[in-house]
Parts: sequence; C-alpha cells; structure tokens
Amino acid sequence: MTLIPEIKPNQSIELLKELHILTRDGKLNQDTRRKLKQVYHLYQFIEPLLTEAYAANEQPVLVDHGAGKSYLGFILYDLFMKSLAAGKVVGIETREELVQKSQVLAEKLGFGRMDFLHLSVEESITSAALPEKVDIVTALHACDTATDDAIRFGLEKQAQFMVLVPCCQAEVAEVLRRHKNESFGKTPLSEIWRHPIHTREFGSQITNVLRCLQLEAHGYQVTVTELVGWEHSMKNELIIARYKNAPRKNAQIRLEHILKELNLEEMQSRFAA
Repeated sequence: MTLIPEIKPNQSIELLKELHILTRDGKLNQDTRRKLKQVYHLYQFIEPLLTEAYAANEQPVLVDHGAGKSYLGFILYDLFMKSLAAGKVVGIETREELVQKSQVLAEKLGFGRMDFLHLSVEESITSAALPEKVDIVTALHACDTATDDAIRFGLEKQAQFMVLVPCCQAEVAEVLRRHKNESFGKTPLSEIWRHPIHTREFGSQITNVLRCLQLEAHGYQVTVTELVGWEHSMKNELIIARYKNAPRKNAQIRLEHILKELNLEEMQSRFAA
C-alpha cells in the first residue's frame, strides 16, 4: 500500500479502517483527513501524561470511562502502548454489545493489553477486575452526566490524571429551567438563562465550571482549553486535571456559593468534594 503522509509510522492501517478514519481501500478523503487531524491533536495532549505515568509506575493503567466503541482507547494503545512491554488500557461501557465488539477487535489486532468491561459506574468503582488505583482516566464526548461519572470514578481510584471532553450536558439546564420563575425573584443573574437557548448554553458552561471547582477541591490542578478548532466541533471543551495533593482552599466554598446563587442547591451531592 502507498504510504499516506498524514499517518504516523507503525500505525495500524487495519485499525484506522475499523474506526472509519481510512476508507476500506486505504484512502483518506476530506472528511476522514479532518477526523485524523482531530485524533492526533487529542493524542498530543495525552502523550505527555502517558510518559509521566510510565515514569511513575512500571505497569500504568489507563481507564476510558464510557468508552462507547473505544475509539480513544484503541488510538492510545496503537500510538503509544503497542510498542511497549507494559501498560494497560481498560474500556468501561454499559452497552454490552459495544464491549463485545471492542474485545473482538482487540483480539483481531493483537492488542493483548486491552480489556473491556461491561460495568455501571458503581460496579466499576468496586469491581475486582480493576486495581484500587489507576493512573489516567479519560472520557471523550461523554454525554450529560457520564462526565461526572468519570470524575467520580477517577476520584475514587485516586487517578493521577483525568482527561475529559464533556458533551450534551442537560442536567443543570433542566434544573435551571424548572426553577426559572423562582430564580427571577431571587437574583438578576437569572436573565443569563431566561431564554431557552441561553438556558441550554449557560447550563452547559456552568456545569463545566462546577466540575473544575470540584476537581480543584480534591487537590487537582485543572487546565481548560479547546480540543480542536471550533469549525470542527461545538462540543470542544477539554478539561485536563493533574493531581497535586493541594486542594484549592476556596474551591468548595465558591462551588457552594454558585449553587446557592443560581438556585441549584439540589445539585450539591453531584458536585460534592
């Protein structure tokens, strides 16, 4: 096959076809070229974290929570772990058919240090199939509360790093919507979410703000940036959390004040430190 300049050396062509990044005849069209660019851009963020994890632990474990088709886990294994003798990727997913398909693909590709588990959040925290501690937790385009599930798992497993790309966040917006009339009499800030489109967008924004404060309250240093150019995706916020064992002193207080000011106090348990 003619080498395609955009594809990294030693990358599995078969995997790229299975992920529909390459067409069945091994070519890139405009759409798949853009998809490959996004994959490599995300990899640039995670590669240095993997390097640190390997330096600190001879057998690092990366858990992809809410893995779906395990797109991210396969790419990370192929580009980084495949050439090494140690390290493991575990995909956790509640849809059993996707778990089975991923397991079959890993066996087909010879990716022997990839596991896929059909588990709920609660089950994943206590499952004997997972170690007490993990090194990295990822959640790519985890819809609505799935990002919060990944954070909860990462906190319970004392993850050194969390890499999160939230998506479709509706829970906070729904609470804002339900208490809208009450909020009008409580704070002029309610004008921020008076119109339905603003309710949706502000709800999404404030959800990620609360997540960052939650992580900081647990001792994580948080960086928030964009994953790719906004022309590619509107679900584009990338949250990278690095454990520093140095809780931000006022993070939990500010979190609680925001919940109170925005009439979101019923969500205290969701973002509890």
